[in-house]
Amino acid sequence: MDAAAFLLFGAAGISLLIALHPFGTYPLSLSFMRWWRPALVKRAAPPLAVSFSICVCAYNEAPVIRAKIENCLELRRRLGHLQILVYVDGADDGTTEILKSYASQIDLVVSPVRRGKAYGLNRISALATGDILVLTDANVHIEPGALVNMARYFQAPDVGCVCGHLTYVNVGETATATTGSLYWRLEEWIKQLESDTGSVMGADGSLYAVRRHLYRPIPRSVADDMYLSLRVLCEGYRIVRAPDVRAFERSVPNAAEEFRRKVRISCQAFVSHRLLWPRLRRLGLLTAYKYVSHKLLRWFTVVFLAFAAVFGLAAITRAAGLSIAVSAVLTATIIIFVDRYWRLPIVTVVVDALWSFVATGVGVWRALRGQRFRIWTPAASIRDNSSHLPS
Repeated sequence: MDAAAFLLFGAAGISLLIALHPFGTYPLSLSFMRWWRPALVKRAAPPLAVSFSICVCAYNEAPVIRAKIENCLELRRRLGHLQILVYVDGADDGTTEILKSYASQIDLVVSPVRRGKAYGLNRISALATGDILVLTDANVHIEPGALVNMARYFQAPDVGCVCGHLTYVNVGETATATTGSLYWRLEEWIKQLESDTGSVMGADGSLYAVRRHLYRPIPRSVADDMYLSLRVLCEGYRIVRAPDVRAFERSVPNAAEEFRRKVRISCQAFVSHRLLWPRLRRLGLLTAYKYVSHKLLRWFTVVFLAFAAVFGLAAITRAAGLSIAVSAVLTATIIIFVDRYWRLPIVTVVVDALWSFVATGVGVWRALRGQRFRIWTPAASIRDNSSHLPS
């Protein structure tokens, strides 16, 4: 093998390592940090007497909104008091009518036209009276004792945001749902490592909470969960993961819906990044390392994978000839084609993951071109049937 082929193989390897770093070497490095500096690990303190306001934004959520309100009322019974705030964003499927039947038990704000989730959260957060704002999605079921457990984490004065532990309940429903669930298990593991070594790099919108005095108005077109939680970090507070604050949701089983959802989320996340990065990069080397590893590199995973493929094929061509490189491409194409009709579990997971990276890349590209997502449409495939959720 000549020097040119060696360099090309090296470039392919480096590109692949960068692409895989957020999912492999990054969590391993956090594991080492946790072992090396165990004093960073902070355990949950005894329960603290704090008040909660739970905030829910809904568009067309008629199939699940009644179950969501009943779930919130159960949380209230466990706590003794819980303010329930719901914003409806121009729904036209009967969501508003269902919620009006609970008018005496919730604080309801209805917009006749679509204004977006950021607008809705800003509206209802201004009406909140609790010490802690709990933000959650309309299709998420929260374990009845979750908020009692959450209060323990706010005992620590340096904790400004607490992330819940989300479990997807429809593993195996489709290949897309299975891949999404596997990815989320990895994500929860990484978040716990981040929490144990200082702070998580952002919350997930399914269930998280912030101190009310740390809430900042959310700009339109951003990922509200990422923006709001990382603003807490910028204020000098920690974001921690709470494994005993459990929530349940169905992973999107429809590949096309999941692709569109990933595009929207990554576009909004990158817009958030451009607003937050000037402040985040001043928070210290460890925070910058975590943020770049967990967030920034993931958005460009598809780019580094493309570099790895191009450099790898060029290296094979240089070392073994064009025919071998073409054969490698054809073999990969045939495997993917066969998997489309005769599902091969490992291949299916890899292909679905690649499509997820492509969707993320498309979202970032749209953000760079100036496209913005100001409203959201819930994935219908995870709202048609809530029977998988805990009762």
